[in-house]
Amino acid sequence: MTDKINRVVLAYSGGLDTSVILKWLQQEYQCEVVTFTADLGQGEELEPARQKARSAGVKEEHIFIDDLREEFVRDYVFPMMRANALYEGLYLLGTSIARPLIAKRQIEIAQQVGADAVAHGATGKGNDQVRFELSYYALQPDIKVIAPWREWDLTSRTRLIEWAEQHQIAVPKDKRGEAPFSTDANMLHTSSEGKVLEDPWEEVPDYVYSRTVNPEDAPDQPEYITIDFEKGDGVALNGVGVSPATLLSSLNDLGCKHGIGRLDLVENRFVGMKSRGMYETPGGTIYALAHRGIEQLTLDRGAAHLKDELMPRYAELIYNGFWFSPEREMLQAAIDHSQEKVSGTVRLKLYKGSCIVVGRKSPHSLYSEKVVTFEDDAGAYDQRDAAGFIKLNALRLRLLGRRDR
Repeated sequence: MTDKINRVVLAYSGGLDTSVILKWLQQEYQCEVVTFTADLGQGEELEPARQKARSAGVKEEHIFIDDLREEFVRDYVFPMMRANALYEGLYLLGTSIARPLIAKRQIEIAQQVGADAVAHGATGKGNDQVRFELSYYALQPDIKVIAPWREWDLTSRTRLIEWAEQHQIAVPKDKRGEAPFSTDANMLHTSSEGKVLEDPWEEVPDYVYSRTVNPEDAPDQPEYITIDFEKGDGVALNGVGVSPATLLSSLNDLGCKHGIGRLDLVENRFVGMKSRGMYETPGGTIYALAHRGIEQLTLDRGAAHLKDELMPRYAELIYNGFWFSPEREMLQAAIDHSQEKVSGTVRLKLYKGSCIVVGRKSPHSLYSEKVVTFEDDAGAYDQRDAAGFIKLNALRLRLLGRRDR
């Protein structure tokens, strides 16, 4: 510890880890702690966090519990979905996209209460420490950051529980045994990692899943839904206009019912190691497929293919914590420009773990039945033109073939 900290804003869930961190900050840094708990739709009661902060001596005016659900979906999830972002081709970035919003609000609170530091509970092995801290520094370059897991000597869960008991911090019964796996949840997804999931050869036990029914137990009858889009964003479900968070929440319920959105993934962390995680993204999976469906009609080939070239870079920026970087903002501007005509309706079929686009329509459609028909196209397309098109494209191949024959 080198610098004197007077006041720190802690990203606080009220769970065992952050409760220990709160007390540790008070003792180790002799500073005042401000707690911030974000409601991102994780499905947990958040008022207990307020009670725990109070009992730890945090002043009432320094306990912040903010409902960020609409902002989360509108300003973070939807922009990411416009890009069709998938990390390593599969992961819908549910944890990654939540971190910059939490960090932004932490910095806002730090400025509001005059704090000179912020703190988080991410470990030194994971990606979240990077995501939080890159966001902090982008938004307030001179902020001090405290990462207890990189400083203290509580290097095991046993040591953590012993320290908690020594300092009269309540330890839930389910925390006393070795946790079978760890989870993180928000409105977009639930992720599970560690312990029973660490062997990538072993199938994920059914009890790990919390957001989706087993597809084998899903309804035997398919369900059809429609999603309306305007300029690349979902605005209605089954013809009824809804807010961004309401739309995602409703799609989560549908995805849960039909067992949609499970992903077992071995991914490459930014810090260098591979990790195996299980992700459940029921509503996000449905939404992402629907967005692709409306783009099929409305995006020109060149724009669509360029977007697909940019997407892996965009997804990697989010995964690695560079949401507040100029390159992400530049890519976002290009992506958002492409969405000006991405409006219309997509119909989807939900059935036993699968989500299939079965219909799409748009007032801005580039699809022409007159041009693609196998019947008489009444002169819309002269098939003889294809001969010259093919010969021009084949010219360099023919030259190569003559030379190398």
